[in-house]
Amino acid sequence: MKYIIKFFPEIIVKSKSVRQEMSKVLQRNIRNVLNRVSVKVKIQDCWDKLVVRLDEECPCTKTPEEIAEFLCRIPGIHAILESEEFEYESMHDIYEKVAAVYGSKIQDKTFCVRVKRKGNQDFKSIDVEKYVGGGLNQNFSSRGVKLKNPDMVINLEIDNNRMFLITSVYQGMGGYPLSTQEEVLSLISGGFDSGVSSYMFIRRGCRVHYLFFNMGGNAHEIGVKQESYYIWDKYSSSHKVRFISVPFEKMVGEILTKTDHSVRGVILKRMMMRIASIIAKKLGAGALVTGESVGQVSSQTLTNLSVIDRVTDTLILRPLAVTDKQDIIDKARDIGTIHFAETMPEYCGVISDRPTVKADINFVESEESKIDMSLVEELAEASKWMDIRDIPEDTKEMIGGDVEITDYAASNEVVVDIRAQDEIDAKPLITDKPHLTIPFFKISSVFKDLDQTKTYLLYCEKGVMSKMQAMYLKDQGFQNVKVYRQREKQQSCCAL
Repeated sequence: MKYIIKFFPEIIVKSKSVRQEMSKVLQRNIRNVLNRVSVKVKIQDCWDKLVVRLDEECPCTKTPEEIAEFLCRIPGIHAILESEEFEYESMHDIYEKVAAVYGSKIQDKTFCVRVKRKGNQDFKSIDVEKYVGGGLNQNFSSRGVKLKNPDMVINLEIDNNRMFLITSVYQGMGGYPLSTQEEVLSLISGGFDSGVSSYMFIRRGCRVHYLFFNMGGNAHEIGVKQESYYIWDKYSSSHKVRFISVPFEKMVGEILTKTDHSVRGVILKRMMMRIASIIAKKLGAGALVTGESVGQVSSQTLTNLSVIDRVTDTLILRPLAVTDKQDIIDKARDIGTIHFAETMPEYCGVISDRPTVKADINFVESEESKIDMSLVEELAEASKWMDIRDIPEDTKEMIGGDVEITDYAASNEVVVDIRAQDEIDAKPLITDKPHLTIPFFKISSVFKDLDQTKTYLLYCEKGVMSKMQAMYLKDQGFQNVKVYRQREKQQSCCAL
């Protein structure tokens, strides 16, 4: 079986030297991806396309369709044409070879023949189309030739004395071959936006590394790791990349306890960018990538984005800046990340309370001065780096048991409100049961000091953070923990 690989159109119009370099990179990427699934190939560069042939000396257990599917996920490929290759002597010889494959397939269908020709022949492309199409129409029981919107298109490519009969056509990923552009560091949260923005930069030829700011313990990190691995495995497995996790709870605690509620979201992002810039420099990444879209949330107004960007000289790229949310969700569905994003919380909302949409830089800097800025370097240094290929084994070790969700507190059970103080003040927990207030960013460190003869029911407004923290505590070996939901507010808890 042979595959004709059509370059992404923008590659073809590059200068000869650039096109040749991109072709070499693409060939290497194809080999790397197929080697991972034990498929060996031989590749021929034909200027405007690549011809990929299975290595006959190496047995292949993959079907032609499976190989085509792997090729569809490689950036730089516009289309994959599954084909059978023949030598021919005349137009009638071409017709007979086409008839042997397609004669039975055009029964009761309209069809047309499309020919692309390269090299020196004593006929034109349209001559072949007429001869082959006429022969099929006369000798097989079709519904006739139809040049516009036929039921079936028969594609032929002729290259000197060889013809390629196209049996299937697959849409490729497009874009530039991976690593023809510089490396970037994507700030990934596990939501719709960051997954899509990561994919878009992979498609543009950038090796994408992943940076996660952990505010929710092991459970959240597991979800983000799994999404990052999925994106890498499906769309960029030709190259090694890093997954980096920053323990961010201490910084969140500083922001919640020391800064004004109106600018917490902006300060949170500024701290992330400071740490991300340090890590990007260590990594050698040329830019930071985020999934921010103008106006989507309060921290993403033009004014606030400008205030956020001032903390770093590192280039910050936002491929979704003017993309509607529904379009982002649709793209997440197309690329397969939607099932991760649908069960992932948006953590920036955890610390937002009546946020400003026009942050004043002087006020923001004044509020930031209350924070221990040595934390920036400390947390960057505490970041955990790993080869993304190690994630499957790593997450197996991290995953704990299920967490029980209840709306009733028994006599030996204590409700723990883990919301931030501003949320508690705005909407106090109404219950006649004994309860404690311990903010989520402290619960993991103080839980061991609680009376371990009791069971603790963690509560938050949406049930997301409480489940995350409960799973984390169970991972630490504590079994006396559940998630609490009030009966009158049967709010769903995000399943992980």
